[in-house]
Amino acid sequence: MAKSSLGQDADSTAAVAVLKRAVELDAESRYQQALVCYQEGIDMLLQVLKGTKDSSKKSVLRTRISNYMDRAENIKKYLDQEKEDGKYHKQIKIEENATGFSYESLFKEYLHETVTEVWIEDPYIRQTHQGLGNVQQSSGLEEIKQSLGSHDVLLEVNYSSSIHDREIRFNNGWMFKIGRGLDYFKKPQGRFSLGYCDLDLRPCHETTVDIFHNKHTKKI
Repeated sequence: MAKSSLGQDADSTAAVAVLKRAVELDAESRYQQALVCYQEGIDMLLQVLKGTKDSSKKSVLRTRISNYMDRAENIKKYLDQEKEDGKYHKQIKIEENATGFSYESLFKEYLHETVTEVWIEDPYIRQTHQGLGNVQQSSGLEEIKQSLGSHDVLLEVNYSSSIHDREIRFNNGWMFKIGRGLDYFKKPQGRFSLGYCDLDLRPCHETTVDIFHNKHTKKI
């Protein structure tokens, strides 16, 4: 069943809003976010094009889509070259009490099927959601190791008295530096409060996440 003109108008308005945001991000040199918006907006315009019968409107839409696709492709080439040169840098500022920054939300964009190893360096891992201290920490990490092993994931833990930096690296070239390390969540108010289990709903401490890409990243 074809969409009504009202539905097409709504889709067109939504597409325009997303593409307007893409252009704004583009102008601010926030290319990674701009690319995502361009791609989403283009997909939405393609759906509008499918439901358009007027030939003149179709022609206008095709031209707009082509222009946006050209710009998106240029941005993608630029970002790919930045990654190739090891110059890519994206910064995320997590505000005090902000939500929506679970580990999954933060890393899922970069965890592709090419990732086979992850290295985490953190000088202080003692909070409950990270693993308790001393003997409890060791037993907790051993329990995690056994659990991961049942899913064919190998966990190796090395202790150091000289680590100061906080760094997370994937062997597909992505590297993350988080000001507070992995301990950027606030304690939940109670076991039944929002955010106790779902970290996307857990308020955060203020911190900054710097994301880099270097195809030559290797295990040290």
